[in-house]
Amino acid sequence: MPPRMQSSLVVLLAFLILGGVANGQLGPGSQRPPDGGNREVLVSILIPSLPDAAFSATVNTEAVRQLADGGNIRVKNHRLIARDQAGRIFQERRMLVPDDGKHESVITQTEISDPVEHRLYICVPRERMCQLESFSAPAFAPPPSGNGPAGGPQREDLGKQTVGGLEVTGTLETDVIPSGAIGNDSPLQVRREYWYSPQLGVNLISKREDPRFGTQDFEVSDIALGQPDEKLFELPKGWRVIDLRGAAERSAEGGLRVR
Repeated sequence: MPPRMQSSLVVLLAFLILGGVANGQLGPGSQRPPDGGNREVLVSILIPSLPDAAFSATVNTEAVRQLADGGNIRVKNHRLIARDQAGRIFQERRMLVPDDGKHESVITQTEISDPVEHRLYICVPRERMCQLESFSAPAFAPPPSGNGPAGGPQREDLGKQTVGGLEVTGTLETDVIPSGAIGNDSPLQVRREYWYSPQLGVNLISKREDPRFGTQDFEVSDIALGQPDEKLFELPKGWRVIDLRGAAERSAEGGLRVR
């Protein structure tokens, strides 16, 4: 994904997740927000733009962070993903919420990545608006196997199993961040376990343990092979589409085109 697209997508995700400005904290007569705080975006599993490997499924996410007092913060969500025969990808993005049955995991945005037309649509239900950017599918490469260069992550083959009727191969990857590398006063061990489906080119199970961020578990379920519903790849009727392709050039000519 081009750097400009990455930066704009991260900004949009952070805006939706934090919601500070959207909730009117900077509106007329409001007080200045407090200093400090963090802005974080949870990076989910990668869905490559592979043709002739159509499917739809649900991605189940659970993130747990341990607090200094021994408590935990645990949040979850479930979101729909799909890929058609042409390699187009549809993804929901939903809020991470406590698993207590009292909070709704609302859709913050949907994304349609089209490697044929080189288009990425990011649609925000709250604004009834879709943002259009240029899209180029990254070159596909399966997860690495075997140990890398000296000093890199150590990998262990976990064998094979079946997930959702598909054969997957497992790998345990362990890396150590040495003391002082990021201001840490002791070494930090990061562990990642993933179970990869060669048929779909997707990790159907991915587990990450990182002392900086806690544990993050992703599991793909409800897998249906074959062409998904075509309506998933249609833009919502009546929504604005803001075309950001070549925005700098159009801005000099009088602003962005809205249709």
